[in-house]
Amino acid sequence: MSLADLTAVELLAKYRDGSLSPVEVISDVLDRVAAVEPKICALYALDAEGARAAAQESERRWRDGTAGALDGVPVTVKENIATRGTPVPQGTAATALVPAAEDAPAASRLRAAGAVIFSKTTMPEYGMLSSGVSTFHRLTRNPWDLTKTAGGSSAGAAAAGAAGYGPVHIGTDIGGSIRLPAGWCGLVGLKPTHGRIAVGNPYAGRAIGPLTRTAGDAALALSVMQGYDPRDHTSLPVPSDVFDVQLKGLRIALLLDAGVGLPVDPEVTAAVSSTASALEAAGAIVEPIPPIITRDMLDGLDHFWRIRSATDIAALPEERRAKVLPQIRTWVSTASDLTAADVFHGYSQMAAMASAVTQVFTTYDVILSPVAPITAFPAELAYPTDDPAKPFEHIAFTVPYNMSHHPATTVNAGWSTTGLPIGAQLAVPHHQDLTALALAAHLDNHTKNWPTN
Repeated sequence: MSLADLTAVELLAKYRDGSLSPVEVISDVLDRVAAVEPKICALYALDAEGARAAAQESERRWRDGTAGALDGVPVTVKENIATRGTPVPQGTAATALVPAAEDAPAASRLRAAGAVIFSKTTMPEYGMLSSGVSTFHRLTRNPWDLTKTAGGSSAGAAAAGAAGYGPVHIGTDIGGSIRLPAGWCGLVGLKPTHGRIAVGNPYAGRAIGPLTRTAGDAALALSVMQGYDPRDHTSLPVPSDVFDVQLKGLRIALLLDAGVGLPVDPEVTAAVSSTASALEAAGAIVEPIPPIITRDMLDGLDHFWRIRSATDIAALPEERRAKVLPQIRTWVSTASDLTAADVFHGYSQMAAMASAVTQVFTTYDVILSPVAPITAFPAELAYPTDDPAKPFEHIAFTVPYNMSHHPATTVNAGWSTTGLPIGAQLAVPHHQDLTALALAAHLDNHTKNWPTN
């Protein structure tokens, strides 16, 4: 196994006993990037020289006994998570490229823990797509099948994770943007409880979380980034949950029909049903439940986000507005047809989603579902529907937990007949993030034949 493929937990153990150096590891990771990056296009602002220098400093700290909790572990950070000195284009050529004045809270904590942040990762236009389509970045592709999308909006993070660009990749999620790409790339992707990781620029439903190959690495990354930060008024103190779960008697709601959006592919249903059977065999009580959300809820959210994006784009100078991806401009072009009452109703449907999810947790400990109704779609498409008028038909399983602030993680549940990963989603009550990851660890297959494209 290449050093680039070792987990963060394994790397730290080897650094601790002196059998491996962060300098060796970052060199191997950069070799992997050089070999694979021209095919998958996952990175933005790669800093190989800075990474090698940071690894040397980490090597010194391990030698001196002052190493941090993630010292010497290679990490990437999604481009919309600010890092000092690097512009934040938000995936679009319409953004003025101004270097960020400081690290966002998550990036700051990763650096303080000794992580070697060697690159940012790509995202699609304004983070509003579940693909890698961007007017700023090259098209990001799925390492399992280069004709398919890696998902989005944490496109580069997922592709980098699946390709073995080191063990830890940090993304953001406002409707499924960690979980969808993680599911389509065979990774563990955690959207934590809202506020557990300070965002720095909070917005309704927005969260920061890890995409990793193992649940243990996701838990480690979470432990480093979590906690209150005064730059984010929604951030919270560190909770007291633990990386443990008792399966016997655990009440699991099995949600196989989102009730809205694209129909679920039979292969996806079969894989998630198999996951449910595995949990049931271990002592859990699994019961099917009806859909949680409605068409009115999903359309209401669409209306609210459409107005928000239209307002942001309208504020741009004309020459920059013209650079926005045509599909996004088409989507927001109908915003003027919405009334104030439509927008208010749309906003209220976000709360209705939250209430609907919370009601399920009065009876069940876990909600198990697909991450997405389909496997990864063609890389060149902005949306799986290829229709800007129907941009959210694939997020009905993921977006409710952004609105309700509940933690939800992904785990690989199987493979399609064409060899694409199928993800299962595990959602749990507030502040039980580590419970979700412990369930993922129980289910995870650690012998995956990872892609080498």
